[in-house]
Amino acid sequence: MRKTKVTFDNESLQVSSEILRALAHPLRLKILEFIDKFDTINVNKIYNTLNLEQSITSQHLRIMRNAGILQAEKDGKYVHYSIDYEIISRAEGAINNFLRN
Repeated sequence: MRKTKVTFDNESLQVSSEILRALAHPLRLKILEFIDKFDTINVNKIYNTLNLEQSITSQHLRIMRNAGILQAEKDGKYVHYSIDYEIISRAEGAINNFLRN
């Protein structure tokens, strides 16, 4: 009988699954691609350029911010968003490690 060695880092997998859930929406991916082009951009520019409603844009940004994908910095009345590439990279590493085992 073959012995299976499976180990889980539950915390890393939990964080990674939250990130994947946040990424599992076409509009959120579109928003991320847009932010990636500019490194940092304010929310008004996002919804005006992508022709989205402000409330919908804010909901999707909140989901990605809560998952740790985005960082938000308030500057007066504007909120500027940037992608946290380190978080995405760590999630990718946790998933790849899980798949290798």
